[in-house]
Amino acid sequence: MTIESAKGDVGFQVEIAATPEKRERGLMYRRELPSDHGMLFIFPAEKVNSFWMKNTPIPLDMIFISRERKIVGIVQETVPFSLDGRSVSVPSQYVLEINGGLSRRYGFKAGDVVKFDNVTPETVRE
Repeated sequence: MTIESAKGDVGFQVEIAATPEKRERGLMYRRELPSDHGMLFIFPAEKVNSFWMKNTPIPLDMIFISRERKIVGIVQETVPFSLDGRSVSVPSQYVLEINGGLSRRYGFKAGDVVKFDNVTPETVRE
């Protein structure tokens, strides 16, 4: 997948979390994540999504993406192992988790366009 930002396009190889079980596990227990990798959470419909960092030892940026594939909000550098819910107030259908600090480094912001390669709710069945 690619995020088109003011600083240029940035690509990530993503693991898909489209089932309730995969979304619940997320990146728990991972001790490292390559800088060009992430996990894309796919939900059946847009809603305000909330995440926590239970059993997740690495800080992450959470990028909330609308059905129209535009960034609607970013939670930066989450605290490892935190049980506090992290969200943005705008509905999203997708959430991309990447290494903490990368969104700031690449200049990602609300409104940036996100392009998926063959990933839609229709192609990933629950």
